[in-house]
Amino acid sequence: MKEMYDVLIIGGGVVGSAMAREMSRYRLKIGVLEKNLDVCNETSGRNSGVVHGGFAYDRGSLKAKLCVEGNKMMGDLAKELDFHFIRCGKVLVGNTEEDMETLKRTMEQGKDNGATNLELIDEKRLHELVPAVVGKFAMFSHNSGIVDPFGYTIALAENAHANGVEYHFGCEVTAIRREDDDTYEITTTKGNFKTRWVVNCAGLGCGKISDMLGITGYRIIGSKGDYIILDKRTGPLLPMPVYPVPSNTYMGIHVTNTTDGNVIIGPNADMVTDFTYYGVPQKNMDYLAESASDLWPCIHKADYIRNYSGILPKWVDEKGVIQDFKIEIKDEIAPHALNLVGIESPGLTAAVPIARYAIELMKERETLEENPDFNPVRKGIRHFAQCTKEEQAELIKENPDYGEVICRCEKVTKAEILQAIHNPLGVDTMTGVKYRTRSMMGRCQGGYCQMRIEQLIEQELGKKETEVQYEREGSNVLFGKVREV
Repeated sequence: MKEMYDVLIIGGGVVGSAMAREMSRYRLKIGVLEKNLDVCNETSGRNSGVVHGGFAYDRGSLKAKLCVEGNKMMGDLAKELDFHFIRCGKVLVGNTEEDMETLKRTMEQGKDNGATNLELIDEKRLHELVPAVVGKFAMFSHNSGIVDPFGYTIALAENAHANGVEYHFGCEVTAIRREDDDTYEITTTKGNFKTRWVVNCAGLGCGKISDMLGITGYRIIGSKGDYIILDKRTGPLLPMPVYPVPSNTYMGIHVTNTTDGNVIIGPNADMVTDFTYYGVPQKNMDYLAESASDLWPCIHKADYIRNYSGILPKWVDEKGVIQDFKIEIKDEIAPHALNLVGIESPGLTAAVPIARYAIELMKERETLEENPDFNPVRKGIRHFAQCTKEEQAELIKENPDYGEVICRCEKVTKAEILQAIHNPLGVDTMTGVKYRTRSMMGRCQGGYCQMRIEQLIEQELGKKETEVQYEREGSNVLFGKVREV
């Protein structure tokens, strides 16, 4: 049996890590139970990376309120936590009178939600903003932007950890038992934990955890979206995300620039019951390219470098209608349990406001004492490719490992790889290095650098070649030696 925690957060994605970071502002012993081997292996790392403006959500909804709040604070968060965010704007492109009426309604909804800097623009202005786009007019959201979802999630988690939060990876929750004194015993695949408070930030597993807490009845469905990643040479053709005019429930297949210069096509939206399958069929890729080309005709197979998919956990009613975020405490059923259900898009944008909203509910039931040692600042890995020539020379002078390039496509050096291997959270997977450095994310997708990185993990962490995992338990990079040396 492990020691008693004040708070155990189930799920270490962007919302769970935001919760951990915001709770570490108080004198609490906090732990995070994450079933995966890192903080962004599911929905938090499998999305478009768009910081939404808040105009697309129902008036008065938590999605709208918390999205607008998250959008406003993203710039300050990026400075505090040292992750990549660009407030580049976004356009919703239309062609017909019906499209124009929809955009006008969307603007009015946005204004009611508190979204600002929304503008209807004509064809001339649209093509000044995005020369390659196809469209007659658009709604321009000045405040929308793009963020590195891996960098953001990792930054929240590392700052939480620096402020005393303990992360437990590979800990899948299998049972929760409420004790007579209203504390909880949580059974996981790596032993049992005791806590006064439980926080359900389980994302795709939110329904299961809610059931374990005794808060039953939530129906969670998965909305699976597929994506294509294009080579960086397409980046200059897309200065901001381009969306079609939205429907009532779906923003449509769009084209998004990334903070690192690539372009992403997608997603579609298929309802699924399997929350573990991330394959992308060829027919889906063809559909994405064909549909997105109507908006942005710069999509060519020669520029495809990878595909991926993500699954959003949507809470729906008995008629299948998608519901708002649910952030609750059911005192009569599960006292001292914060239950978060259906945290899908715009969860990435709204993560910190979601956490703060939940903590206010907690404060209604318990006095929280501020942590005088809380430090909101986190410094990430210095990326060699983003430095000036003078800065690069100085880095090499200080640390010669900056002079050895491991990943040629993304110009990632040995110094960066070593910092990622020795990351504060203790993540030791290949994707752990990938998400912290962008190694293996370039044109060759690791063809040149992957084995060199695997070897460095072996050497630095004292692992056997058969012990290095790619991403998940059982995803061995190697199963033995090809030959004995």
